[in-house]
Amino acid sequence: MVTYIIRRLIAAVGLLFVISIITFAIFFLVPRIAGAGPDTMAARYVGRTATADTVHATAVRLGFTDPIAVQYWHWAKGLVAGADYDMGTSVDHCPAPCLGYSFINRAPVWPDLLDRIPVTFSLAIGAAVLWLLSGIGTGVLSALKRGSIFDRAAMTVALAGVSMPIFWTGLMALAIFAYQLQIFKGGGSYVPFTQNPVEWAQGLFLPWITLAFLFSAQYARLTRAGMLETMNEDYIRTARAKGLVERDVVVKHGLRGALTPILTIFGLDFGLLIGGAVLTEKVFSINGLGMYAVTAISDQDMPKVMGVVLVATVFIVFANLIVDLLYAVIDPRVRAK
Repeated sequence: MVTYIIRRLIAAVGLLFVISIITFAIFFLVPRIAGAGPDTMAARYVGRTATADTVHATAVRLGFTDPIAVQYWHWAKGLVAGADYDMGTSVDHCPAPCLGYSFINRAPVWPDLLDRIPVTFSLAIGAAVLWLLSGIGTGVLSALKRGSIFDRAAMTVALAGVSMPIFWTGLMALAIFAYQLQIFKGGGSYVPFTQNPVEWAQGLFLPWITLAFLFSAQYARLTRAGMLETMNEDYIRTARAKGLVERDVVVKHGLRGALTPILTIFGLDFGLLIGGAVLTEKVFSINGLGMYAVTAISDQDMPKVMGVVLVATVFIVFANLIVDLLYAVIDPRVRAK
C-alpha cells in the first residue's frame, strides 16, 4: 500500500510539472506563434497614450524579450522562491508561491486566490455532500425497484436535471425561492464559516441545491446502471446463498462494486468545482475563484487568468490522486497494479 501511494504521489508531481509547462506555453508561447511580439504583449500593461519606446521598455522589464525557456525558468523559480518585478519607478516583490503579478492593479495574484479559495471550497463541499447522498441513494433504490413507479419517476427527474443548464436552474431558483417565496437568501450573501456557521450555510444552501440537482441526476443514473450490473454477478448470488442479510449484500457487496466509476467521475467533478464553479458563482454573485476568473478574463489580466488555471489544475490533480488512493481501499486488486 505504501509503494502504491508513493507511485501515485510521484506521478502527481510529474503531471503537475508537465501541466505547468503546457499552461505557460499557452499564455506565453502560443501568442508568439500567432504573431504577437514582446511589445504587443506588453502593450496591455501600459496606458493607451504610451509611446513605442515606453512599451518596449515595459516589455524588457517584464522579461517578454527573453527567450521562452528563460521566461519559464524565472516564472517557475517564482513559485518556490518568489520573484521581483521591475515596475519602472520601483521593484515590487512577489513572495512565494508567486503565481504571477497583476500589472493592472499592481498586486500579487496568490493572496487574491487565497482569499477566494475558501469561498469556492465551501460551495463545492456542501454541494458534493448533497449530490452524493441524493444521487447514490436514488440510484440504489431505483436499481432495487427496477421498473417501478419510483424508478421511472426518479430517472425522469434525473434526465431533466442533466438536461437543464446550471445558469437556467440557478436563475429560476433565485426567482422562485429567494425573491418570490423568500425561503432562501439571494445572491451575494456569503458569510465566512468562521464568522457565523449558520449564516454561512444559509447563504450557500440555494447554490448547493442548484448544483446538487444537476450533479445528483448524473450520479443517480450512473449508480443505477452500476448496481444493475453488479447485482447480477455471481458473487452476489453466492453472498445470498450464504445467508447474508439483504442489506449487507446490497451495501457491502453490490454498492461497493459499483462505486469505482462513481469515484472516477466524482474526482473530476469535485476538482473542477474547487477550481472554480464559474457559472454558479456568476449566477449567485459568489466572489470565489470562478467569479475571479471571469473578472480577470474581462480585464485581460493574463497573470490572474494563469493563476486561476494553475490553482484549478492542482485541485483537479490532487482530487484524482485521492480517488486513486480510495480505489485501493474499495478494491484491493488495484494495489497490485
